Amino acid sequence: MNDEKKPYPSRLNKKNRSNSILNMMIGLVFTLVIITGAFIFFDNGEQSAEEPESVQITTDTEQQTSEEGSNTEEADAAEDSEKDSEAEAEKEKEAEEAAKEEKEKAEEAEKTKEGKVTVGGTITREASNDPIVAESIINTSWEPVGTTQKGKHVSVYEKDSIDWKEKIKAITYATGLAEDNMYVMMIKNGGGPQKSIGVVQSKDQSEKYRVHLEWIDGKGWKPVKMDVLKTLEGAY
Repeated sequence: MNDEKKPYPSRLNKKNRSNSILNMMIGLVFTLVIITGAFIFFDNGEQSAEEPESVQITTDTEQQTSEEGSNTEEADAAEDSEKDSEAEAEKEKEAEEAAKEEKEKAEEAEKTKEGKVTVGGTITREASNDPIVAESIINTSWEPVGTTQKGKHVSVYEKDSIDWKEKIKAITYATGLAEDNMYVMMIKNGGGPQKSIGVVQSKDQSEKYRVHLEWIDGKGWKPVKMDVLKTLEGAY
């Protein structure tokens, strides 16, 4: 009875061994879970730490872009302002030059009106008692216009004659009207064989003149007086 072997302790040992293995496996799994969780935690922590840097970079880039845009706008505004200033200065310069030119013209007109000496002679403007004459002008700088005629001079009043053409030349010289911008209303004897009078007007009829001519031997017809006419009626 005492020598009989009992199976119970052997089965108990096997069960304890199985439990130990199971506990080890559970522990291993738990350890793996902890390690995996730790990796996930640290990985998320690193990403969270890097995000502010990314945001900062983006912010710095946006700020730089904003500053560059602001500088460009300021440069454009400064350039526009400089161009406006230059344009304004140019306008002021042109206005000053125009005013100076007008002043010089007015001074010259005043000198002419007063009969003061001008280049080459003296211009005298005289009031006239003739109701159709605005004023009479005598310019001592007027010269004979030249002639191609030879020998003793005879005044001719036929159109297209040399003498007629030279009279027209003297009239254009005195009035300043071009021959192609002038109507010859009349040329007649001026009170002597070597004197003539011509009446002309501009083609737009804004200017009307009566020119007194005198023949200078060997030199041609010379204007001696010019009447500025108000009307042609009664002028010849």
